[in-house]
Amino acid sequence: MPLATPHSKIKERFPDAILEVTEFAGELILHVKGQHNLAVLTRLKADGYNFLADLTAIDNLTLGGYERFAVVYHLLCHKTAERLTVKAYVPEEEPSLPSVESLWKTADWQEREVFDLYGIKFEGHPNLIRIMNPDDYEGYPLRKDYPRLGRKERSDFPVIKRSFKKEKRTE
Repeated sequence: MPLATPHSKIKERFPDAILEVTEFAGELILHVKGQHNLAVLTRLKADGYNFLADLTAIDNLTLGGYERFAVVYHLLCHKTAERLTVKAYVPEEEPSLPSVESLWKTADWQEREVFDLYGIKFEGHPNLIRIMNPDDYEGYPLRKDYPRLGRKERSDFPVIKRSFKKEKRTE
């Protein structure tokens, strides 16, 4: 298996895809145009970043940036123990990215979670359905423009009263 991509070469390898390369807390961050995420991540996996540790999203509504949303991939190369973060930027209008489920099976559930909570679609995903909210739920609760207290959709949820009994300790 080849070693992880040398950091100095990443931008050279993907000149049309990489917006910027930054570093935070000693870890490299690649800022990628969203439509190129699959090509970049496919190459990074071939170069040794064989583990997708996490996949999540960021809503840049109040922060600004390249686009409103960024899908964040936290990668690990087991051979060198190097970590790499890839941020793929997605526009607000019809947010969509190619799915990476074909590269890492764990992306199956992680992409569904991002879809359910942010509304970002993953093209080519084998079963992109909501997994946390009901199928008929309207809205995406982790978007910054979603009301902080919700839209009262939980007002008719059943309330479960719990009683806690204190146990006596014997020492």
